[in-house]
Amino acid sequence: MRALRERRETLAKQNLAGAISRMTVTEQDLCRAEETLEHARAQQRELASPLANVPAGDLLARQAFLERVEAQRRARASELSQREAEVAERGAELTLAAGEHEMLNRLKERRRGEHNREADRRERSVLDEIATVRFGRSPA
Repeated sequence: MRALRERRETLAKQNLAGAISRMTVTEQDLCRAEETLEHARAQQRELASPLANVPAGDLLARQAFLERVEAQRRARASELSQREAEVAERGAELTLAAGEHEMLNRLKERRRGEHNREADRRERSVLDEIATVRFGRSPA
């Protein structure tokens, strides 16, 4: 039973590490999406300035691109929220598994203590019996 709990705790640690790794990758993806979005907005502002002589079709294409990049950024932000929730869930699972493992370790130690006390009691009983027999044979 203890080995099963240890395995469960180890698995929970691995799941948490994987969730943290996925969240980190998603954070990096979100940063890249935000950088791309800022770059696209800057280009859109340049093309939309009164001094720029840009065909309307190009402006529309740039606007469509900007909207796609904004949608990608929102998707990454949503994915990051999901990853954060996953990390919190895996952390809770690890806490539970670690608590169960610790409880079994405390139970093991308590039982070991009980066993040691019982062994000591039996040993004292045997020693007392030996002393009684020896005392009974000695001349008084």
